[in-house]
Formats: sequence, C-alpha cells, structure tokens
Amino acid sequence: MTLALGIDPGTATTGYGLVRLMPDGKLVAVSFGVISTSKDSAPAARLKILFDQLNALLKKHKPDTAAVEKLFFQSNVKTALAVGQARGVIMLCLQKAGIEHFEYTPNEVKQAVAGYGGADKRQVQDMVRTLLQMEKIPKPDDAADALAIAITHLNTKRYE
Repeated sequence: MTLALGIDPGTATTGYGLVRLMPDGKLVAVSFGVISTSKDSAPAARLKILFDQLNALLKKHKPDTAAVEKLFFQSNVKTALAVGQARGVIMLCLQKAGIEHFEYTPNEVKQAVAGYGGADKRQVQDMVRTLLQMEKIPKPDDAADALAIAITHLNTKRYE
C-alpha cells in the first residue's frame, strides 16, 4: 500500500493531498488541505511557515513518495518567482525527509486524471471526486489539485 503526497505549490496557499494505493488498485484519500500564509508576512517568513508545516505533515503521515506540480510559464514574473521559491522549499523538505519526489506539468495531471490535457478545473476536480469515491469535490481548489497530482503520480508509477 503506497502512500503518495501530491503538492500544488504556492507561497500564499500550498495544497496538499495524500492518497493511498490499495493492494486491489483502489485509490483512497487519506488527508488533504492547504498550508496558508499571510500576504502581510515577509517573504522569508512565509517560506519558513511552509517549511515548518510541510515538515510536520511529512512526520505525521510518512508518505512513501511525493509529486509536485511543475512550474509552468506565467505572464506574471513576480508570481512565478514566488512559486519557484515555494517549490524550492518543498523539494528541500522532501529531500531532507528522504522522500523520492517527481514532477508533473498541469497538462500531464489533466491528461492523467481527466483523460484530456485541455480539461478545465471543474472536470479535473469531478474526476478526483469520482476516482477517490468521495461524496463531494474536495475543497479548497488547491487541495483538490494536490489530490489530482497524487493520483497522477500513483497511476504513472503503477504502469512504468
């Protein structure tokens, strides 16, 4: 039974989703949510909050593997740099914890979860709900995205 952590990085909000692959092939949501920081905090303080809370999450759940959404081109350079900094903190946490991690683009996640690389957010979220046999679409959106990343990773590694 493999436990995968999916991470949707950001400095204001980082989504996380833990999904377990059962021996029968069923996917089960274990935990999901967000790590939030205040926009009023200094950038370094926000990164420290992300570092501390992600380390606590890793210690609590001890995932076997992890997947992080790749940074895609953004027209807002300031946002892209901030997300890049958050990704660096996330990868450092995973490395320090000895957790092998992989990266997937948003289109790879859409393709793997919804069957179409151009799927919209609602289609992906509805497939996450279906694949994890949940009553409702997981909220907030960043957590649903992180679950989709974990599902992508588990299904990709299962067939390699």
